Amino acid sequence: MSWFNRKQKAVLGIDISSAAVKLLELSKSGDRYRVESFAVAPLQQYPLIEKNIAHVDMIAEAIKIALRRSQSKLNQATVAVSGSAVMTKIITMPASLSDVEMQDQIIIEADQYVPFSLDEVNFDFEVRGINDNNPDLVDVLLVASRKENVDDRIEALVKAGLKASIIDVETFAIENAFSLMPDPYKNSSYAKTVAIADIGSTISTLTLLHDGRVLYTREQEFGGKQLTEEIQRRYGLSYEEAGMGKRRGGLPENYTVDVLDPFKRAMVQQIQRSLQFFVSSSTNRTIDSIVLAGGCASIQGIDKLVENNLDIPTYIANPFINMTLSNKINPDALYSDAPAMMVACGLALRSFDS
Repeated sequence: MSWFNRKQKAVLGIDISSAAVKLLELSKSGDRYRVESFAVAPLQQYPLIEKNIAHVDMIAEAIKIALRRSQSKLNQATVAVSGSAVMTKIITMPASLSDVEMQDQIIIEADQYVPFSLDEVNFDFEVRGINDNNPDLVDVLLVASRKENVDDRIEALVKAGLKASIIDVETFAIENAFSLMPDPYKNSSYAKTVAIADIGSTISTLTLLHDGRVLYTREQEFGGKQLTEEIQRRYGLSYEEAGMGKRRGGLPENYTVDVLDPFKRAMVQQIQRSLQFFVSSSTNRTIDSIVLAGGCASIQGIDKLVENNLDIPTYIANPFINMTLSNKINPDALYSDAPAMMVACGLALRSFDS
């Protein structure tokens, strides 16, 4: 199974998270991207345990639902494994090597870099550019993951009637999607350090990009599920009713002050702690801007709260900001889900790898 396919047919980007399956199809005309179809299929239970699939059939059914809703005709898809399930290492190799020669050399040397038997892992590589210290060398990104992390995702796609074309990594998909976003997200200079705080249902992922490349990533257990459970506990609702109330409103008057505001403050503290952890472990590194992604980024006013507390310019992720939309796309629905579609967008962009 190849991860970084070099030449590619059109693929669906399918993000499998703990709370939903998100599907996206893009096309491209000239330099302009267009959203052809998208869909989100919520998961009633949590079929992922620490980002590993525990219930393949449940995921496959959700993918089928998303496919029907999207009306996409594509039959190939790209999915991602979480950054915590992946080992990455930058190695240097002679710039004169062809891809085939490089692959042969990496296979010979891989056991030096991969802490598992090569029979237990899928691995691939991507050339990242000329080495800063020696123009005769290139920096090569080596990526490896245990086979079960990859095989479960492939099985879910196959059961949904799709072919797995590429296996990606969530952090690289976010990097890919971020490359489309214009200023002010990059804070007027691409050679800046940007923190992307993706607050999902159960996991928060902080990804630091410098000069548009992943510099650092950290996952923590924190997410919107905690808010849903607090609504459920406070008001005696079922989990489904609490989730509906969170999204659509209609909760008691004291909800904002007693439940939502404390969760928003906890979110700010979570982002602040993760950033402090990064800053304390890096030298002379400042954060130039923060981009909020994931379902929790849609909470009204959260960007201003983060900005005011951390004193760092903060924006809500929208990878579709410069894209056109097909006639079957509901713009309000797409833009509402946009912060949670970063990974799916990065995966769908794999259609245009040359």
